Amino acid sequence: MHLSASNLGDRLGNRQWLLRRRPRGNVDLADFEYRETGVPDTTPLGAGELLLRNRVFLCAPTMRNWMDAPGNNFYPSVPIGEPVLAPAACEVIASAREDVPVGARVTCTTSWQDYQRVGPTQAVRRIPDGLSFVEAMGVYGLNARTGYFGLLKVGRPKPGNTLVVSGAAGSTGSVAAQIGKIMGCRVIGIAGGPDKCQWLTDDCGLDAAIDYKLGGVREKLADLCPAGIDIFFDNVGGEILQAAVENMARFGRIVLCGQIANYTGGGPIPGPTNMMRIIYGSITMQGFLQSNFADETESAIAALRGWVEAGKIAHREDLRTGFKSIPETFACLFDGGNQGTLLAVLD
Repeated sequence: MHLSASNLGDRLGNRQWLLRRRPRGNVDLADFEYRETGVPDTTPLGAGELLLRNRVFLCAPTMRNWMDAPGNNFYPSVPIGEPVLAPAACEVIASAREDVPVGARVTCTTSWQDYQRVGPTQAVRRIPDGLSFVEAMGVYGLNARTGYFGLLKVGRPKPGNTLVVSGAAGSTGSVAAQIGKIMGCRVIGIAGGPDKCQWLTDDCGLDAAIDYKLGGVREKLADLCPAGIDIFFDNVGGEILQAAVENMARFGRIVLCGQIANYTGGGPIPGPTNMMRIIYGSITMQGFLQSNFADETESAIAALRGWVEAGKIAHREDLRTGFKSIPETFACLFDGGNQGTLLAVLD
């Protein structure tokens, strides 16, 4: 069945941000090119196709990997001259899917443009009733679910465990840390700057926070975790991961969620230098993707909603409005300029 859009909104064209060149190090505004094209044709849609109007983009660190040249088949590579891939919350403008009608609100991976035509194999997920576009991408979105699944499915917390989270003030780390508290863990966060550390202890209820910018992370972990770290939820990698490895308890679990310290470095990301410490400690290291648990998305959102509504999870969304400022907004991820889940809201 083909359904034509009755209204494409007030946009007369389709704004796009293209990947102009592969970033070297941190992203630069010159890595992107702005273009305007006509609104995509809505008819005829092939079987299972959708035309989406993007409303909110998530700015996630892993998107920096997607801008690199092809070479790692576990994540996509944006072609030069094409719109930059991004997770988004969207409105369905035209539909050839029986279960996704015109007017439905969905989340999926689209790209930096106003409108996106997606094929029948593109996964989309309906936004639950009662949630806004911002909530669907923020406190109940990809980053939050990553923290949820990573801690519960990979970290397997038990009451009394000592949990350490790097990147703990971020949208993934803060959720993982606070779920750790809900599960009865003693939780220590690692973050950059006194304001973020204070937010972790005052608002998120963590037992302690370490400001990595002051140095001495390995020694501070030793002081705060005299019996060792049972679970290390790592969003950072590099020297922070090494410091945690040196302080792991026997049979500890390391949850490898991200490597933001190395996303802009280029080349292979180095791992821990003392692998015998992992062997002798019978320590487990496991990477994961939240999509590994896609069949449990609804139950994860339901659990998160219950905790948020009960005041057990504090959260922050950093909203930046304006299509033309999307590259500048995205760059904030890598200079510490954002506070909470970084979302680009289309004007």
